[in-house]
Amino acid sequence: MRALICDDFGGVESLRVGDLPDPEVKPGTVLVRVASAVANFADTLMVSGRYQLKPEPPFAPGYELAGVVVEAGEGTGFSPGDRVCGFTPYGAMAELALLPAESCDLLPGVVGFDEAATLPGTYGTSYHALVDRADLQADETLLVLGAAGGVGLAAVQIGKALGAKVVAAVSSDAKEELARTSGADEVIRYDREELRAGIDRVTGGHGVDVVFDPVGGEATEAALRSTRWNGRLLVIGFAAGDIPSIPLNLPLLKGNAVLGVFWGRFTNEEPMKAMDNRTRILEMAANKMIVPQVGHRFTLDEGAVALRMVAEREAVGRVVVKP
Repeated sequence: MRALICDDFGGVESLRVGDLPDPEVKPGTVLVRVASAVANFADTLMVSGRYQLKPEPPFAPGYELAGVVVEAGEGTGFSPGDRVCGFTPYGAMAELALLPAESCDLLPGVVGFDEAATLPGTYGTSYHALVDRADLQADETLLVLGAAGGVGLAAVQIGKALGAKVVAAVSSDAKEELARTSGADEVIRYDREELRAGIDRVTGGHGVDVVFDPVGGEATEAALRSTRWNGRLLVIGFAAGDIPSIPLNLPLLKGNAVLGVFWGRFTNEEPMKAMDNRTRILEMAANKMIVPQVGHRFTLDEGAVALRMVAEREAVGRVVVKP
C-alpha cells in the first residue's frame, strides 16, 4: 500500500511517499480503506521523535481517520462496506489502516468522511477535557486558547453546545472569523492586545471559569491569573513549544484546579467511558450541534506539506490528507 513514511525521526522534512506492507487483519481488528486522515500537531512531534510514543520506523503518521471497512476480523461486529471513523496510534496516512474494533465507530449517513475523520481524537480530546475533567456548566465562561486550531476549535463548538459563554483567543482575521462562525461569543486577538487585558475587556473584569490551553508558553500563566474562584486550567498541550512553570501560589489563592488532559491514556484506562463519549460526539455531529471545519485538503503526495502547515500553526480549520 502507498503511505506517507517516516524512516528516521528526521521531522516533517524527511517524510517520503512510498510503499509499506498491507496490514494483517487479526481477530478484534478492522482493516479500513482510508478516505480521509487528519494532520495533527501530535503527528509532527511523532515524526520528530518528540512524542510520548515512538514507533519503530518505517511507519506512517496519523491517528485520526475515516473510510470504508475492507475486512473485519472475528468478533468485531463490523462488515465490509461499513462507513466508519476511528483512531489508531499511528498509520492513518496510508491507503489502508488497521484499527482495533473498540477504536472504530459506524458513521451516521449525514456525516462526510472529511468531517468524520476529525471526530475521534480531536473532538474526543475536547469533550473529555470540558465534560469529564472540567465539568463545564452552562452558566460558566470558557476561555479557549489557540481557538482556531484543531482541539481549540472543537472546544469552542462543544463549549457552546454545552451552553457556556465562549471566549476565543486567536491571532488573525481569518482565525477570528472561523472562531466566531463556530460559536465564539467573544474574541481576543493575541496580535492586538495582551491576553489579560483582553480577558478583562470581554468579561467586564470578572475573569473566566475554565481555561482550555493547548498552547502553553507565556499564555498559560496569564490565563491562570485571570481565572475566577474555583477556576479550572485544562492542560492540553504545548503548541507554543515551551512548557510553562506555574507559580503554585496562583491556584492556592483562588482555589483553582490544574487538570491534565491526556486523551490517549484516558481511552486505555477508561475504554467504556471513552466509547460513550464518542457516541455522544457522533450524535452531536449528526444533529449539527457541532460542525467540524475542514479548511485544507491535501493528497497523500502532499502529506508533508499538510503536516508542515500544522507544525507552523498556519492552518485555518482542520487539515485533511486524502490517500
